[in-house]
Amino acid sequence: MAFSKLHIVLFALLALTFFREYIGAEFNNVKFSDVPINPNVEFHYILAFAIDYTTSSSSSPTNGKFNVFWDTDNLSPSQVSSIKNQHSNVKVALSLGGDSVNGGSCYFSPSSVDSWVSNAVSSLTNIIQEYHLDGIDIDYEHFHADPETFAECIGKLITTLKNNGVISFASIAPYDDDDIQSHYLALWKSYGHIIDYVNFQFYAYDQGTTVSQFMNYFQTQSSNYGGGRILASFISDGSGGLAPQNGFFTACSRLRNQGKLGGIFVWSADDSKALGFRYEKQSQALLAAHP
Repeated sequence: MAFSKLHIVLFALLALTFFREYIGAEFNNVKFSDVPINPNVEFHYILAFAIDYTTSSSSSPTNGKFNVFWDTDNLSPSQVSSIKNQHSNVKVALSLGGDSVNGGSCYFSPSSVDSWVSNAVSSLTNIIQEYHLDGIDIDYEHFHADPETFAECIGKLITTLKNNGVISFASIAPYDDDDIQSHYLALWKSYGHIIDYVNFQFYAYDQGTTVSQFMNYFQTQSSNYGGGRILASFISDGSGGLAPQNGFFTACSRLRNQGKLGGIFVWSADDSKALGFRYEKQSQALLAAHP
């Protein structure tokens, strides 16, 4: 019994130290080495995005055959290896889907559960191994499939990749929208036990969100994704949610003191580059500090 209590305490402490940042979607030459890395947090870069669409200008769905859509000139396999070799606390993941592809909405469009999972496992294993990656993130935001189909496809994908030793962690990135939540909550209900982090997009709430509103939103989503490690989040360009300069770190400190803060993630390094990554530094300093 003492061991289990100790394990819970250690898990709680570790849960405070996760910092994650999306990178590479906007092709503005941001590099891994541009982003400040605090050695006292576990730092995850999330490459955005791998998408099961063709790479031609008139992209179309490929039923789970993923291609790389991030800035490979600056975020190549050798650069992944380099940043991980330089920093023992760094892991790198890739995110699936995203909002758009070549100017149009990016849809989750499986032909069937089995065919999509088979194609996804094969294509993603190749990409993950080529790029020396550690995990995946699920960020589909438009669907040509019902919630149950989405849940089975993604759940079986994560299960297989973990069982095959291809990835060590997985996250999801929902936000507060009825269609989005119906799909991700179905996934959570059936497969929440294999999902390690919930990158909830709190910046999708209205611009000008207050600290008290943010705290309420966080509580609501913690209930929706019960038992999950929920990360607080902000968007670098300040276009939505609770901005860093308007109380985001106050809210995070309160959550941490309550033992509820699973970490912080940012969208995205591409936009933060122009700001000198000041809020990344502040986020990591807060996470690294003792409560």
